[in-house]
Order: sequence, then C-alpha cells, then structure tokens
Amino acid sequence: MKGSIGMVASAIAAMFFVAGSLPAQGAEAPEHTVQPRVEVAFVLDTTGSMGGLIAGAKEKIWHIANQIVLGKPTPAVSMGLVAYRDKGDEYVTKVFNLTDNIDQVYADLTSFRAQGGGDTPENVNQALHDAVHKLKWSDDSAVLKIIYLVGDCPPHNEYQDVPTYDKTAKAAIEKGININTILCGNNKDAESVWKDVAALADGVFLAIAQDGGVKSIPTPYDKELAELNGKLLDTAVVYGKAGVREKQAELNTSAKSLPTAAAAERSSFAARSGIVARNDLVDDMRNAVVKLENLKPDMLPENVRKMTKDEQTEYLAQKQVERDDLNKQIAEVSKKRNEFVKQQIAEDKTARSGFDQQLLDALKVQAAEKHISYE
Repeated sequence: MKGSIGMVASAIAAMFFVAGSLPAQGAEAPEHTVQPRVEVAFVLDTTGSMGGLIAGAKEKIWHIANQIVLGKPTPAVSMGLVAYRDKGDEYVTKVFNLTDNIDQVYADLTSFRAQGGGDTPENVNQALHDAVHKLKWSDDSAVLKIIYLVGDCPPHNEYQDVPTYDKTAKAAIEKGININTILCGNNKDAESVWKDVAALADGVFLAIAQDGGVKSIPTPYDKELAELNGKLLDTAVVYGKAGVREKQAELNTSAKSLPTAAAAERSSFAARSGIVARNDLVDDMRNAVVKLENLKPDMLPENVRKMTKDEQTEYLAQKQVERDDLNKQIAEVSKKRNEFVKQQIAEDKTARSGFDQQLLDALKVQAAEKHISYE
C-alpha cells in the first residue's frame, strides 16, 4: 500500500513540476520580457468633509487594482496609503508602505475614518513629503510610480517644519514619481494648489464631486465571481513563521467575506495577477520561491504538518489543479463582466466622472510612457 501511495505521489509531483513551468490557465502566456511594474500611492485627506470619498475608495480599491492589471503586458502592482489631517487632530499623517498585498491595503483603507478638521487648510505639505520620502519607492526608472493627492482643502504653507509642496514636487520628479491631483468639491484656493502640484510633478489635475462621485455598477456576474473568490482562497496554503501565517490567514478569512462586488473584483485580480494570497505555499512552490523539503515543520499549517512528505506533495499538487480550473472559470466570467461594465459606462456618462474612473483614465495615459497599454 505504501509503495502504491509513493508511486501516485511521484506521478503527481511530476505533473506539479511540469505545471509549474506553465502559465496559470486563464492567464496570458508570459512574454520574454521583464514584467512591468506599477507603484501607486493614495494620499487621502481623512478629515470630516471627506467621508463620501473615503467610503467610495473603500468600495472601489479592488476595482482599481483589477483594472491596473488589465494592462498589456500584465503589470505587477504595489499600493501604498498616506492618510492626513492637521496639527491638533488625532494625527497629522498615517503612512502605510507600498505593498503588493492588496488584501492588506484594503484592510488598512478600511480602518480610515473621516474625522477632525474644522478649519479650511490641512497639512497637505506633510502628507506629500511623507508620500515621497517615507514610502519605499523602487529605484528602477522603468517602474511607473504615481501619487494621487486627493483632498478638498489647501495646505498650511506657513508651517516651517516641512517643505512646501513645490519643493516636494521637485523631489518627486527627481525620484521618477508623477503626482496626479484629484480635487473634491470646488474650493478655489485648493484648486489653485492642486493644479500647481500637478504641473510641477508632471501629473494631471482632476476635479470630482465632493463625495467622490463613485458609482456602483452591479452586474449579473458578481455573485458567481464572489463565490469563485471564496473557492480560490480555499486553495491557498499559508505558510511561514507563526505570526506571519496567522496574520495572512486572517486577511484570507476577511477576503472571503468582502461585499459581493469587491469579491468579484478580487477574484478577477487574483486570476489575472496570479496572486491568490501572500505566503501561499502553492504559488511559491510553483514559482520556485521555496522548496517543500527546505521548510521546517513549524513553518507549515497544522493540517499539512501532520502529513507525510508524499501526502504533502499530493495535497499541494491537488490544490494547484483546483486553482488552475478556478482561474480558467474566473477568466471566462470576468471577460463577460468587463464587457457588461463597459456597456453600462458607455450608456451612463456620469459613471466616468467618479474618483475611480478619473484615477484610472489618468493612469492609463502615464502607463503608455512605460510601454503598458490599455484598451
């Protein structure tokens, strides 16, 4: 009996090895070029007047990530966040570094609350300075690096403890970072500064409604994709040190309970990007990041730890087979969903005026400079 199991495990291991050299089903075959990368940071005013925009950003963050990976060639995506208010508020800035773990970005963004403020100027200068200098941007000039400054009030230029926005814009350009500005509402003083920042940092100025103008577009494919998102997450085998493993497992659990539209977007992003979850043994073995035999038992989840090596190999191979099938299903349904959304936007021009669509329109133009194209 043991010999039979060993033969089966060896056969599956061979299949797993071959599968590891092929692109995931539903994804495009990789080209013989370096994968492009996009780094995006959102600098968000989180004072009381920004409640509508923050709610819309929470709703649309997976849509934004999903749309970015629709570029050709498919780019790798990292996102960061800088929340800002003013002196005397609960905080001046909160900085969340760039990461390709979009589940973590969503969790961080969900923690934002629109509170504080009261006087018109906010500490915009500190927020921009932190975005340019505290986030860990790539040094690679081929990487598309963009900051989106989103707010409704001008800066305190009288503060002496931080450079004014013009100096920070110059520093951004020196680092190869473009700053796009999105003005919420119609404050004329803020509009003047937002236009100035965009001009100084090779960016684009955009104006939207005070509440962000985000428009939800329900589709008949959302429920199916949301269910596939849960099934896809079930193929993840989270490994690593105990604290890291537990944190990612919590993120995976949260990702299963996303609102339907966000879960639909997340499944499409995962299938397109090839990233189901971070610290996932299935992906990391397939991509030769780790070898099963090099992992200590305490790095593995408890159920896998109890298996023999042959059983572990068979288990991981089966998870990969399940994932490939799910990715294929998601790719097919996502294509129908994207076509439906495009049609709805074409019929309702107001859908193009929201925070998410304006942001993506600006990004697509700048992506062309890095040889990333969008339909």
